[in-house]
Amino acid sequence: MEEREAVFSRLVTRRQSECRQAIRGMMERPERHQLAQFEQDLAQALVDDGFLEVRTPTMITRSALEKMGIGRDHPLHEQVFWLDEKRCLRPMLAPNLYYTMRHLKRSAKGSLKLFEVGTCYRKESHGSNHLEEFTMLNLVELDPENDPREQLKRHISTIMGAAGLDYELVACSSDVYVETTDVEVDGVEVASGAIGPHKLDPAHGIKAPWAGVGFGLERLLMLKRGEDNVKKVGRSLIYLQGIRLDI
Repeated sequence: MEEREAVFSRLVTRRQSECRQAIRGMMERPERHQLAQFEQDLAQALVDDGFLEVRTPTMITRSALEKMGIGRDHPLHEQVFWLDEKRCLRPMLAPNLYYTMRHLKRSAKGSLKLFEVGTCYRKESHGSNHLEEFTMLNLVELDPENDPREQLKRHISTIMGAAGLDYELVACSSDVYVETTDVEVDGVEVASGAIGPHKLDPAHGIKAPWAGVGFGLERLLMLKRGEDNVKKVGRSLIYLQGIRLDI
């Protein structure tokens, strides 16, 4: 036991020294937060590809979720952070994108491409790959000139190319979209895509075909940086640039 404690003590001392050196280096050479820089890089790749960026409210209504098929008996309903009987913190970006897409389409000629990067909230199970406050990047192309499924693959390639990660596409099922095309990196899901026409479209006044996909940016960044815990790259009071502060 004494030998074990001595080894543990040396490990702790070494890690404390490494963290303090890393913190000093971080303060001497300031950089943008890794998540903010990642958001910027991916957003710029989409803008360069002709996408329009939107920013929508974090609070949404119960009726907006119900249009997504998420009623009181839906499995996702219990994961939502409700503010009162009629409002909640958005668990996804899709309701607001549907709304924005419908209004923009009235002025758009041909296809409409838009995206949003924003915070979402869900009561997630605890684990190294889950956060209750996380960042999504959702993109959608409405009324594409080419086949929606091929456009979905193209847009996924744009994001994953900007992220610098190899990936594979996997057919999956979804509580909201029924059938999805998921993006996996080393077996870890980082995005989920779908195409329309879809059964959710009539409630939002959408009649044209579309292709859309949503990426979890913290999970994507965790894999890009080779981290073992998504909390190291997200919003945190414990970690900054992957370095522990509570040493």
